[in-house]
Amino acid sequence: MSTETGTSPSTTPLATTWRYLAAVGLLISLLGVVAIVAPLVTGLALSALLGALLVVSGVSHGVHVFSARGWIGALSQGLLALLYVVGGIVTLVNPVLGLTTLTLVLAVVFVFNGVLEILMGLRLRSRPNWWWPIASGVLALAVGVLLWIGWPSTAEWAIGLLFGVNLLSSGLSMVFLALNGRRAARDGSAIGT
Repeated sequence: MSTETGTSPSTTPLATTWRYLAAVGLLISLLGVVAIVAPLVTGLALSALLGALLVVSGVSHGVHVFSARGWIGALSQGLLALLYVVGGIVTLVNPVLGLTTLTLVLAVVFVFNGVLEILMGLRLRSRPNWWWPIASGVLALAVGVLLWIGWPSTAEWAIGLLFGVNLLSSGLSMVFLALNGRRAARDGSAIGT
């Protein structure tokens, strides 16, 4: 006696929840557009959020001081707590400084990421499509260098713009995935399942 465990297209989770996924995707896409249109405001908001998270993390480390074993553990937790809280407060009081610092860190990350991808692509020369990592690395390297050359003025737009582009692309991918779910639901109802 065998039983089929296959699911019809209309009973897959995506086919039944595609409307919610499309709505969330549209909302995230709209937030991405807002972030792209107002990159400085977005960057400052992200900087303030990072400052708040640093303060909360510092308080957590401060609480851990009392449960740390030995004076070295307590001292290290206390120093970490102080570092996080001071860094968080400085970022909250002056989010432009935090945004400028984040942009510099982002430039360095892009440069190193680009160099590593180029090296990886060169190592893969014997394989098909070996040039994709090189192309991606060159793009990352170029973005990193442009951020570095224009720093600190690139802080006005870089973090907010890149965050907005990420939100927009994530939201659009969710919408397109939802459309696939709608198609699956429609195909299932057309079959009569």
